[in-house]
Amino acid sequence: MEEKVRVRFAPSPTGSLHVGNARTALFNFLFARQTGGAFILRLEDTDRERSTPEAEKAILEDLRWLGLDWDEGPGVSGPFGPYRQSERMEIHRRYARELLGKGLVYRCYCTPEELEEKRKRLLARGIPPMYDGRCRHLKPEEAQSLIRAGRPASLRFRVEARSVEFEDQVRGRMSFDGRKIGDFVILRSDGIAPYNFAVVIDDAQMEVTHVIRGEDHLANTARQVLLYRALGWDPPRFAHLSMILGPDRTPLSKRHGATAVSHFREVGYLPEGLVNYLALLGWSSEDGKEIFSLQELIQGFSLGRLSRSPAVFDGEKLNWVNRAHLKALQGEKGLALARPFLRNSGLELEGIRESWLAAALEAVWTEVDTLSQIPDRVKFLFDEKWELESEAEALLAREESRKVIAGLREELRLVEEVKVENFRQVVSGLAKRAGVSGRSLYLPLRAALTGRTHGPELEKVFVLLGKEKILKRADSVLRRNGSERSASRE
Repeated sequence: MEEKVRVRFAPSPTGSLHVGNARTALFNFLFARQTGGAFILRLEDTDRERSTPEAEKAILEDLRWLGLDWDEGPGVSGPFGPYRQSERMEIHRRYARELLGKGLVYRCYCTPEELEEKRKRLLARGIPPMYDGRCRHLKPEEAQSLIRAGRPASLRFRVEARSVEFEDQVRGRMSFDGRKIGDFVILRSDGIAPYNFAVVIDDAQMEVTHVIRGEDHLANTARQVLLYRALGWDPPRFAHLSMILGPDRTPLSKRHGATAVSHFREVGYLPEGLVNYLALLGWSSEDGKEIFSLQELIQGFSLGRLSRSPAVFDGEKLNWVNRAHLKALQGEKGLALARPFLRNSGLELEGIRESWLAAALEAVWTEVDTLSQIPDRVKFLFDEKWELESEAEALLAREESRKVIAGLREELRLVEEVKVENFRQVVSGLAKRAGVSGRSLYLPLRAALTGRTHGPELEKVFVLLGKEKILKRADSVLRRNGSERSASRE
């Protein structure tokens, strides 16, 4: 019978979900969905000081927002729970005692202070820190003396292997020198299993078939393979993802700007856009296509298309991808997504017709990369937000521009209202009246009506503003420049 794929994403609820972890979750999710397998969410929350319910809640919300729903885990029933590591500690202890009984681990009485001092000495000599094996060779009477002194004991795994090898689905054959690993702790003196032991027990008990995670875990994998063998279990298949770098080609971090998924959500990226972009960080399609729906990503994903090379996080590329997804969302759905950003910007929406607001969004929709940019693009349509930028003001101070705006006022008196049907008639009459065309005609019009020298199509601007607002702005521009001209003559 063919093995059913089971993968897991196991974040620690100690802070926000950042893009590196989100990409790991995404690739696990895609692989599970593409193969008809199971995607498990497990919370590694044994760091009592740093793990918080707030962080856990935020991580779950971010995963749901991204569309990465899990088949087993918190809030979802499953046959391999519990899915919080803090609720699995007795399971970890049971297997630690089993290894102790087999003589594969030993009690270590070294204090954290002693271990830190040894670590510092090794680093000062330029030697990678590794446990010196002091407690491995304790005589029974020495151990009893330490026990009587009240020294708590941790459990350390005996590393006997001279080399550790495993096949990585991304990086190929991997080999580590066992003599440089050193005996490592599998159960701390407080009874809590460190990452390397807990993750092996949990993955094995949850029947995880593939472990897809960042390449920063490669050294951990060597230790975990040793533990699998000691426990008599077959290791899962490993796939270690390449690092995500910042533009300066150093590991992506806060110094490169915000990296939390919640930040991208708050500033108006679409989940479809962010997921699409994260998929491109280390994976590529066979045909070179770059814009995908989540379903298309599922259909096209494979571990064989993952790259070994680091991926550079490019904000401009993210904007380009998100813009492509925004373009597919015009209409009612676009309006629903944009409304919170419009409301939070301070624009007065009371009494605004839905049809007018939808038309306003449509006019600027292709200009924006994120939803948070929309209020700034449409604010010129609201009288309380209309103002002349310096470039527009300088343009409108010219005599030829004043002639265009004065002509606009006269031309508008000939129509009852501005509509799509008579826009060309108004502009054509104005061109004849002012004796100008092209940029000399359109730039002053745009500057006067929007306060800027660039923006949406003028036809849409005319219709959205309407005759009354256009006349009001034309009068304002002419008064402003007229008073300035009078002052300069004095």
